[in-house]
Amino acid sequence: MTGGGLDVTADGGEPTDGLEARLQSGTAPRARRVVGLVDTDSFAKWGAHLLATAPAHWDLELVTVATPRSASRAQLRSAFRGLDDRLAHLAAAPPTPLHVDAIVERFRQDPPDAVLVSVIGPVAELVIDEVLRRVRRRPVLVTGLPGISFPAKWKGVFFRARADLFVLHSHREVRAYEALARAGGIEPHFALATLPFARSVAPSPPGAVQRDSVVFAAQPSVPAERTDRQRVVGWLVETARRHPEWRVVIKVRAAAGEHQTHREQDPYPDLVPAGAPANLVVESGPMSEHLDRAVALVTISSTAVLEAAARGVPALTLTDFGTGRHLINEVFVGSGLEGDARDLVDGRFGTVRAEWMHDNHFHPESENDWAARTEALMALRDAGQLVDRPAARRSRGGELRRAWERKNALGPDDRSVLGTVALAIGAPVRAAKRFGRRVLRVVRPPEAPVVLAPTSQRDGPRRSDGSRRSVVSRQSDVSDRLGDREEQLVTGRDPR
Repeated sequence: MTGGGLDVTADGGEPTDGLEARLQSGTAPRARRVVGLVDTDSFAKWGAHLLATAPAHWDLELVTVATPRSASRAQLRSAFRGLDDRLAHLAAAPPTPLHVDAIVERFRQDPPDAVLVSVIGPVAELVIDEVLRRVRRRPVLVTGLPGISFPAKWKGVFFRARADLFVLHSHREVRAYEALARAGGIEPHFALATLPFARSVAPSPPGAVQRDSVVFAAQPSVPAERTDRQRVVGWLVETARRHPEWRVVIKVRAAAGEHQTHREQDPYPDLVPAGAPANLVVESGPMSEHLDRAVALVTISSTAVLEAAARGVPALTLTDFGTGRHLINEVFVGSGLEGDARDLVDGRFGTVRAEWMHDNHFHPESENDWAARTEALMALRDAGQLVDRPAARRSRGGELRRAWERKNALGPDDRSVLGTVALAIGAPVRAAKRFGRRVLRVVRPPEAPVVLAPTSQRDGPRRSDGSRRSVVSRQSDVSDRLGDREEQLVTGRDPR
């Protein structure tokens, strides 16, 4: 059965990656041991939930890497909610972080068939290098990026160029990263998976859940400026005042003192005014639980909007700051979800447009190839034919450079003498380079980023090229929108 471009099997079970269909009748696939490595909150959530979609014959294990930005136990418990039986125990007992050296030594003693490297870029580069250098019969190395990865970013490829496979989550992302890799002299190695949080979820029976919340998915770095973040809080305050029947929830990803994948200069809780209405609240916890109560999801560009769309929850991606690469919201052009602060305050939300979905995260799961390609790479490993990929890094420096990159990735968790020496030499060099770049920006200012004008639900939907369609936006009641979208997910019919 298909609804809104999301596939499930005919008997209502989970979709497969197609491997079982290619095996001869009665042939059981070989059991595989696959280990996931995670560090920050978003990488922990993505890595665990991607592994939970892996074929049933994969024996899964998850390890947290000890870095200065590793997720707290509370963040890990939240990230690990809703996993399959192979990993469900992690929500109650998250793994204690291990040093990179301890993890690599485990792999030396007992190499797994494959490793999912779900960690931030510098740590990913370090882990991949250590495994390639130190593990004789090395595992297949799979990596990827959590959430929305469009437009393609060179750093994402640069740090992970030596991995055997790089997982992305839409046809559009794969095309963009293939073009970027080729332009940088890197042989493409990208595979497709459904973003774990964009998988369809059966709607709750009518009346089973009280839907009373407008959830704002906060992001640590979008928008970046304090004044812009204060504006967002002001819109949420006004929404709460105008709609006392709603809980307006600022959903944060980290409590005070906890680290996130991206650094946050001005946390939203610190910007909420003392006189804010009582129905404006700040909460953390799993996004899935917030969406259970949501009448709508609001954000600038958080991946949570895809999770909401998959559940049939109306959504709004605020475009008051424009649409551009630095806002990570270009992907939503033409989605039907774009809006502005007036839409938010008026309670006017969007539903995802069917023609946008296939190319942007909601392709049929039968088109995913990441698990089958990982399986093929594991077969090459079995045959001793797995070939190491070249690095994108061309800089020289030998052991001292490697020690610097290690110190940069691990911070105080690297206590090596060579790392201390590299830091003493490298820190002034880096400071000088940064100063030079600042001077260069003053002398030769960079080109201003291309930013499209704001749009709203009151305008016609915008095409993917930024132009407008002369279509009047539907402005039905929020509960009607939710009911229509739930019907589409269940029956496969588009009520529009």
